[in-house]
Amino acid sequence: MAFDIEMIKKVYANFGSRVEAARKVVGRPLTLSEKILYAHLWDGNANTAFVRGTDYVDFAPDRVAMQDATAQMALLQFMQAGRPKVAVPSTVHCDHLITAKSGAEIDLPHAKTESAEVFDFLSSVSNKYGIGFWKPGAGIIHQVVLENYAFPGGMMIGTDSHTVNAGGLGMVAIGVGGADACDVMAGLPWELKFPKLIGVKLTGKLSGWTSAKDVILKVAGILTVKGGTGAIVEYFGDGAENLSCTGKGTICNMGAEIGATTSTFGYDASMERYLRATNRAEVADLANGIASYLTGDPEVYADPEKYFDQLIEINLSELEPYLNGPFTPDLATPISQMKEVAAANGWPTKVEWGLIGSCTNSSYEDLSRAASIAQQAIDKGLAKKAEFGINPGSEQVRYTANRDGLLATFENLDATIFTNACGPCIGMWDRVGAEKQEKNTIVHSFNRNFAKRADGNPNTFAFVTSPEIVAALAIAGDLGFNPLTDTLTNDKGEQVKLDEPTGWELPTKGFAVDDAGYQAPAEDGSSVQVLVSPTSHRLQLLDPFAAWEGTDLKGLKLLIKAKGKCTTDHISMAGPWLKFRGHLDNISNNMLIGAVNYFNDKTDSVKNELTGEYGPVPATQRAYKAAGLGSVVVGDENYGEGSSREHAAMEPRHLGVRAVLVKSFARIHETNLKKQGMLALTFANKEDYDKIKEDDTLDIIGLTTFAPNVPLQMVLHHADGTQETITVNHSYNAQQIDWFKAGGALNIIRREAAAKAAQA
Repeated sequence: MAFDIEMIKKVYANFGSRVEAARKVVGRPLTLSEKILYAHLWDGNANTAFVRGTDYVDFAPDRVAMQDATAQMALLQFMQAGRPKVAVPSTVHCDHLITAKSGAEIDLPHAKTESAEVFDFLSSVSNKYGIGFWKPGAGIIHQVVLENYAFPGGMMIGTDSHTVNAGGLGMVAIGVGGADACDVMAGLPWELKFPKLIGVKLTGKLSGWTSAKDVILKVAGILTVKGGTGAIVEYFGDGAENLSCTGKGTICNMGAEIGATTSTFGYDASMERYLRATNRAEVADLANGIASYLTGDPEVYADPEKYFDQLIEINLSELEPYLNGPFTPDLATPISQMKEVAAANGWPTKVEWGLIGSCTNSSYEDLSRAASIAQQAIDKGLAKKAEFGINPGSEQVRYTANRDGLLATFENLDATIFTNACGPCIGMWDRVGAEKQEKNTIVHSFNRNFAKRADGNPNTFAFVTSPEIVAALAIAGDLGFNPLTDTLTNDKGEQVKLDEPTGWELPTKGFAVDDAGYQAPAEDGSSVQVLVSPTSHRLQLLDPFAAWEGTDLKGLKLLIKAKGKCTTDHISMAGPWLKFRGHLDNISNNMLIGAVNYFNDKTDSVKNELTGEYGPVPATQRAYKAAGLGSVVVGDENYGEGSSREHAAMEPRHLGVRAVLVKSFARIHETNLKKQGMLALTFANKEDYDKIKEDDTLDIIGLTTFAPNVPLQMVLHHADGTQETITVNHSYNAQQIDWFKAGGALNIIRREAAAKAAQA
């Protein structure tokens, strides 16, 4: 069944004329990314040629997707917006609050009991406001979206950085914070700086052990974790057409790891096959009717250097498998070199766990290729040397894979089948022995491998690779094992070699499922009651943030000067803290506890300027707040890299941090700070980072004349009585300055809703 088919028909009915209008205004052929962007302008047909990387533009996304951890805060904000129903099709997916430990049969019922209050809240608020609800166990948000909602040429935002996965089906799908989602659900335009464009030309065809995952692992090695910031990555070429739809999704998914706004592919036969296989033939027929508009213009792909800001070329026929890591997803090592590289770096080579799944690699194709390796091991007399875990991407994938014997193959190799959920990928893994913090290595098919992310152990060396390589390394138990060339000793003492993986792009018998786990909302939700207990530890209704006081900010304390990589995991950890995602005050107790303090090289240890003593970051900030003092957080490059979680912006806002000053921001985090009414500032001179001292008191000057493209000044009052003034930049436009002055974007929505209600 195709969800929201009338909406899709409407998008396609206008698509061609909007592209033609844009082509006329821009005066040249268009990339696919530009076609989708211009076709979704809030004002309709284009009348302006936007400048990439400069112009802020209002868009009208087609839909919103939310996962349970981020949906809580997004919907708590939406409840204050004064709207009776969402303005665009929206869904909630319960995939984050399920801990992987013993297997799905035990873990899922436990999660339903442990998080019943949150699931009941999300179910009822979805029912009230017309939101589709996918129950716990239904699957991982991005796989479920690909199977049910994504459509070529569409625009979607989602409260998860890996929303970009839907680019595998030709969408412009972008990860955002909950405040952005709230805007769109409230029927307001969504603002984005018009992205730059990176073209990736793929030639040749994958073969042997190489998979779609290796394409993005190589791209990550080229572009690094911030090389795609502010850009859409558009893949094209005959190599792109040779990839499966879910393989394309894998590539787009990990575009989040290079900081890209999103990634996408043009509509082709693989997408049509996938749409038809997932019971969306009507969408495929509609897409076929405007197929020429759902890919870049031929002139663009014939001479891409003229149309893209950067161009990368990869020959799939020459590509080899990669392992990326440890501790960062862009440290790319070809499998043929891993043995030597691991030895040179002192990485532990004994593989303790192999994990397959996550939103990146949990499709039927992924499981079938990995299962072919598992079956070989059984047939050749090999036992696995590492623990082995599988997270299917959706109940439809799990049911079909079980019907076709794939799960039985894994179980015959003594693998654990976890719930159709994120699990270890997001730190929801109760790994036995992790508390010992022993140095060890795991391999997984996930997207991120930051320190502590999977199991909370800072000494777990995690390497990202394809499902088939995960299977091979779990069998070998050796990080340096290369299945392309190396042999293993079987139970008869023979040397045997694993053959190349095989698999199916789509199940030959078709997909099947008994209960996909979907709950449709009530036609009229006006009588539905959404209850939040005032004594709950999991949920808390929101109070509006205070508006700007109308003056420059003076006498601010330095809370922390973060050193090196500071991701959203460092700012607001996931794992066990996920249970508090709906309770702002409780989750604020994890604020910046993972950030390294520049002045003592410790985490969660900063100087309290009121007492002169060192203590936890949240407690120190609470002391400042109690004393009526604001503070500043200082950071390094690409601050806020990682997920879309707006808690990393809301927690500092809630506890009284007034500004975040860094060398550079990751896109989503900078936007989240702005949405919550905070100051997101960058050093005009990056060397000024070194001028910030531990005992400084800080003033931010120029706010009374705060304007776009006009830098602010920061005065550093040093403890020895001297002072320095440095210039700090910002990227605020007029609307974003209004957010700051109002105390947050939601305050403006609330104010407008109240005005309309008063008029009525």
